[in-house]
Amino acid sequence: MTTTEPVDGTTARIGVIGGSGLYRLFEEGTADEITVDTPYGPTSSPITVGTMAGKRVAFLTRHGREHSVAPHLINHRANVWALRSLGVRAIVSSSAVGGLHPDYAPGTFVVTDQLIDRTWGRKDTFFEDQVQHLSFADPFDPVLRRAAVDAVAALDVPFRPTGTCVVIQGPRFSTRAESIWMREAGGHTINMTMTPEVPLAAELGIGTVNLSYVTDADAGLAPTEDEAARSTEAPVTHGAVMERLARANEVIVRAIGDVVAALPDDYTPRELVPATASESVLRKTVDA
Repeated sequence: MTTTEPVDGTTARIGVIGGSGLYRLFEEGTADEITVDTPYGPTSSPITVGTMAGKRVAFLTRHGREHSVAPHLINHRANVWALRSLGVRAIVSSSAVGGLHPDYAPGTFVVTDQLIDRTWGRKDTFFEDQVQHLSFADPFDPVLRRAAVDAVAALDVPFRPTGTCVVIQGPRFSTRAESIWMREAGGHTINMTMTPEVPLAAELGIGTVNLSYVTDADAGLAPTEDEAARSTEAPVTHGAVMERLARANEVIVRAIGDVVAALPDDYTPRELVPATASESVLRKTVDA
């Protein structure tokens, strides 16, 4: 199926955006694949729509199915517009993150509540022909976060109910000096993709909740406070991150399913820009 016009709630109300290591959400043969044409170009991957926790869910993998899209090249506007055009009003995003703080050790799940944006040059708004100031003090929807915190707290996994994520440009990892600086600035975790994905979703009237999985101690500094141990800890590598994600894939998918199950059926997202402005973006055609 290919769609070029917004669909009002007829396909799925919940979207899942999979981060590094999460390229499939549904069992083979149990989901429909949809290619959505957008005014902003192609999405990172085709969207699969299936049933999870008894709910219709639209799934898109952020980096492509073969992890072929680098963090700074992700077409976030196409991804978010496509999901909203299918009727999505709540997004559960998964992210692989590094730990910047002793309390956010590898293997910990985090329901992120704050962001520090250190990216640059990305297409970070839908409103290029009008002025809309997004109210963004609390990036993640409080209703969705409460549901996610309760769901993850019930799992037998290391867990933090809050966390500030520093979003860097990528694709390179941090220097040791940068890791120290970002931790001292208040960061608990570090990632390359939460922005502009989260603010773009908010501009289109989609609430988001993020479930992060700490794969590493960033540049080899955190989580230990011991200077001698710091100097011997290995810095993060892409290979190590992917290996740890592969080992944790089953529990990550289970956690996402529990969060989806916990989302309230009567959920209504916050209106952080006027609904008429969001609707004007959704009315754009592929040829616009």
